[in-house]
Amino acid sequence: QVHLAESGGGSVQSGGSLTLACVGSGNTFGETFRRYCMGWFRQFPGKEREGIAGVDSGDNTVYADSVKDRFIVSKDYAKYTLSLQMNSLNFSDAAMYYCAATRYCTRATMLTRPRDFGAWGQGTRVTVSS
Repeated sequence: QVHLAESGGGSVQSGGSLTLACVGSGNTFGETFRRYCMGWFRQFPGKEREGIAGVDSGDNTVYADSVKDRFIVSKDYAKYTLSLQMNSLNFSDAAMYYCAATRYCTRATMLTRPRDFGAWGQGTRVTVSS
């Protein structure tokens, strides 16, 4: 079973930056980390969870239009970590952020199919102030 733990959330001023990290663990997660598709999702109060950035098993990245050119997602294979560098944050980025992992995904659909992800972290909150 895969366990994911996010960190790095907090409060930041509008225009500022934050980097989120998601560390994975589990019986065989370390051996198979490279084969996992991993993604970052966020959720606003009263809304469905939305995918914003992901890395597939071929190390190809995908971004939602709302964060493209501002956020950078990456995998650290030595630390079994998925990171999300968030720049130029604005009020519309304030949300709860979750990381997720799945063995099976396609780059084209991974951000629109959160139900395909079987492992989720507990989330980390990002707030943006003026």
